[in-house]
Amino acid sequence: MTREELLDVLRRSGALLDGHFRLSSGLHSTGFVQLALVLQYPGKAEQLGRSIAECTVSLRPTVVLSPALGGVVIGHEVGRALGVRAMFAERQDGVLKLRRGFELAASDRVLVVEDVVTTGGSTRETMQVATAEGAGVVGVAAIVNRNGGPLPFDVPFHPLLEMSLPTYQPDVCPMCQQGVPVVKPGSRPMAT
Repeated sequence: MTREELLDVLRRSGALLDGHFRLSSGLHSTGFVQLALVLQYPGKAEQLGRSIAECTVSLRPTVVLSPALGGVVIGHEVGRALGVRAMFAERQDGVLKLRRGFELAASDRVLVVEDVVTTGGSTRETMQVATAEGAGVVGVAAIVNRNGGPLPFDVPFHPLLEMSLPTYQPDVCPMCQQGVPVVKPGSRPMAT
């Protein structure tokens, strides 16, 4: 899938939002990518999963691990396309961990898959879940890197789309200074 094709899918689904948003990281932004609006369509989710699998198959992952909630659907689709297990980490008492009987072995080659990456915080947390279980992380993939540039992962990073959406600390946010109400559209509680 080309950059323009993916942007077209995002636009048609209404997944590219403009406004004043508070991100899970606590940062504010004038743009938000709501990939759930795309991933609700199984055919689109499958197509995106295959696209990620195509650019990560050379990493030879044995399992896909995603953070809940945003990464669950795309992680499952990437796992299906690669023919490997797909599992997710979820928050318990504010900490990401494996639950529901999911287990990783030292021999597992983990591909961390996200829907959208902004600062990389939840991605690094998911990587730590894998390494705490003794598994090796071989790469990270996402549908969108909204940071627009490289992120400090010590493994290969494969986003399908790189786009630069501005982020601001709340105390210097131009939308806050204009008195525009802030909206929290994501799935994770806000950072304090």
